[in-house]
Amino acid sequence: MVMHGDKAHSFYFGKDAYENMTRDSKYADNKELLVIEGAVHTDLYDGGDSNAIPFDKLADFYNRYMGK
Repeated sequence: MVMHGDKAHSFYFGKDAYENMTRDSKYADNKELLVIEGAVHTDLYDGGDSNAIPFDKLADFYNRYMGK
């Protein structure tokens, strides 16, 4: 999973990484680009708006692809 705020200055980097992981890949079904609308880096990493992080989506992804 690549999670990125759409207002982050490096948003293009996350989108490009996701596209590179999924392009012509037979394993693309276990990849996800999670875009957090209106978020910048501080919202996701430095204790900004704690409501910006969709912990339920992270847990679902983890349980589906990395859990037991």
